[in-house]
Amino acid sequence: MPVKNYLRKMNLTDPKYLQTLVENRRIFNLKNCELNVFESYQQAYRVPLTFGDFVITSMVRGKKIMHLFEQPAFEYMPGETVIVPPNETMVIDFPEAGPDNPTQCIALTVDETYIRGTLQYLNEYYNSAGDEKNTWKLQFSQYHFSNDTEVTELINKLIRICSSFDLSKNIYADLSLKELLIRILQSQRLQIIPGEMTTDQNRSRLHFVLHYIHEHLTEKIPVNILSRKAYLSRNNFFKWFKEQFGVTPLEYINRERIKLAKQLLAEGKQTISQVGMQCGFSDTNYFVRLFRQSEGITPGAYQLICRK
Repeated sequence: MPVKNYLRKMNLTDPKYLQTLVENRRIFNLKNCELNVFESYQQAYRVPLTFGDFVITSMVRGKKIMHLFEQPAFEYMPGETVIVPPNETMVIDFPEAGPDNPTQCIALTVDETYIRGTLQYLNEYYNSAGDEKNTWKLQFSQYHFSNDTEVTELINKLIRICSSFDLSKNIYADLSLKELLIRILQSQRLQIIPGEMTTDQNRSRLHFVLHYIHEHLTEKIPVNILSRKAYLSRNNFFKWFKEQFGVTPLEYINRERIKLAKQLLAEGKQTISQVGMQCGFSDTNYFVRLFRQSEGITPGAYQLICRK
C-alpha cells in the first residue's frame, strides 16, 4: 500500500453552531472557486450531493462510502481525492460517523469557465510539437486517487488561503488553483498513457519513450538514450518529460520498477536481493530505501504480508 499523504486536520465546527449532524457545511467563497467544509456526526446512508461546478473533494477525517458514475461503491478515506464534473450527483454513506468519530471532507468547486481557460492556455503554450494528440484535458475515468506530496501541499495551501482574511487571497488562490489543476492533469496522464502503449506504442513521441522504458525496465536506462529516442537534447528532454507527468524520468523509472518489485515479491519465489536486481537496482540497500519511501514498509515486510 503506497504511503499516503494526509491533509492537515482542520478545526471542527463548535457544536453550538452545527445546523445539521449530517453534512454540516461551512463555505468560503472566492472569485474563481469556493471552499466547502463538510462534517457529519451520525450514521447516514444514501445522502445525495450535487454541485453545479467542477469539484475537487478530499477527505480529512473519518470514512465515507461513495456511489459515483454508476460504478461499484468504494471506500473514501483520508489521504484520498475525488474529482467530479458539474451536475454529477454523488451518493454518500456514513457508516461509522458519530459524535466521537466525525467525518470531515473539503470540496473545492471551480468555475467551469476558469477550467476551460486554463486548459486552453496549457494546450496553446505547453503542448510540444509532434504531440498534438496528447491534449491537456480532465479524464473522469480517473476520478479517485491517493494524494501525492504535491497535491496534498497545494490543497492544504488553498484551504489556508480560502479561510484567511488576506485582501489578496484571490490572487494567491488563482496561482495555487492553476498548479493544482496541472498536477491532477499530469497524474491522470501518468496513469492513462501506459495503458495506451499496449495498443499503439508509436502514437506519439511520449508513447514511444515510455514503451522503451517498460521494455528495458530491468536494465540500466541512461537518460542520454531516452533523450535521443525523443529527439531532444538532454536538458530539453528533462523539461519536456516533467511538463508531461510532473515527475523526472528517473522518478518515473523508479516508480515503475517498484510496481514490478511488488509483483515479484508477492510471488515469493526470490530473495529481496534477487528481486532488486531483476528490477534494475544494482544496490540492494538503495532498493530497500526506495521501496520503504514509496510503500511505507520494507520489501521483506511486504513479502510477509503477501504470504499471509
